[in-house]
Amino acid sequence: MKTTRLNIQKIRKDFPILNRKVNGEPLVYLDNAATSQTPKQVIDAIVDYYSNYNANIHRGVHALSQEATDKYEEARHTIQQHFNAEKAQEIIFTSGTTDAINLVANGFTEFLEEGDEILVSAMEHHSNIVPLQMLSERTGALLKVIPMNIEGELLMDQYDALLSKNTKLVFCNHISNALGTINPIEQIIRKAHKVGAAVLIDGAQAAPHVKADVQELDVDFYTVSAHKMCGPTGVGVLYGKEDWLNKLPPYQGGGEMIAEVTFEKTTYAGLPHKFEAGTPNICGGIAFGAALDYMNAIGFEAIAAYEHEILEYATQKLLEIDNLKIYGTAKNKTSVISFNVEGIHPYDIGSILDKLGIAVRTGHHCAQPVMDFYKVPGTVRASFCFYNTKEEVDVLVKGLKRAVAMLK
Repeated sequence: MKTTRLNIQKIRKDFPILNRKVNGEPLVYLDNAATSQTPKQVIDAIVDYYSNYNANIHRGVHALSQEATDKYEEARHTIQQHFNAEKAQEIIFTSGTTDAINLVANGFTEFLEEGDEILVSAMEHHSNIVPLQMLSERTGALLKVIPMNIEGELLMDQYDALLSKNTKLVFCNHISNALGTINPIEQIIRKAHKVGAAVLIDGAQAAPHVKADVQELDVDFYTVSAHKMCGPTGVGVLYGKEDWLNKLPPYQGGGEMIAEVTFEKTTYAGLPHKFEAGTPNICGGIAFGAALDYMNAIGFEAIAAYEHEILEYATQKLLEIDNLKIYGTAKNKTSVISFNVEGIHPYDIGSILDKLGIAVRTGHHCAQPVMDFYKVPGTVRASFCFYNTKEEVDVLVKGLKRAVAMLK
């Protein structure tokens, strides 16, 4: 098997948490699809902010405020460049992907009416389904589902059949959090635009693995969360085309998102401040920029190649375990493996693995429709990052064999 040249041991030294023990065993962290770990370079950026220039931004004339403002806006430019947005004002800071999706769904209340249609893929996270259900209930627009096959791939011929002049919004994740499937968003976007529909892509699971170029994709909206990209929790971004962001009404009212306020009328600020009410997660935004700098220094092509190598190795080793079934076998997928062992509840496996210091996720992964499709209550999910190793895969397999022997 080909070996990708990343200095993994050097990289692992950047992550302090990887040195700890859990239940007396070295931590093997395989829950990266839920949240990734944070390198010391990002931790240092957080400490630096609170130690040296903690102040509110945009409004202050004093030195600390100006320094914090400069660092925060520099982070916005870093994010703009990373995703190749045309303008920095197309990058809206949010509290995360869920907040960004709700921002768009709330705004589309202005544009939908009864008889309109919203398309959503069958493999969505609850955070993607529920805001669109609320939008449907508010407007009378019909929510339709793009089905998938047993391999966990969207049925694109069915997508073609669902598209019509009534389609106003198409929603799809770039990568499935439950299955690891990389969806053909280029085709999805292109075909939606042919019928005049806008497209919102959830990039939360994709952004740690691939570098999305929003201009090349021609996507209308793209969302990410920092905590899945070696950054802090509680911060993310919504990319939106300037024309769309200008049309959308503000999601929340408050300070910073206004130009002028009287008791008779309020005039809203321009982009991006129109959607950034209140004091933002200043430190989080700055740290997000630091996280992107860290990952780009490693290189996303190298990250993707190494993680694919880990995926192939882990898949091969896991399938050597009797009665183990993997859910999500798409030809194009990233480093996520959802599986069950026949006759054993995933929670029980996860609990024993935890006693061995191995962190995996068990349950429906906030994707109950996916579990219903496979007729299972949930799965064990091992999700890998560029700091994981083949030796950790071996520890996982050994732990699984032990768990199976105890539970069967």
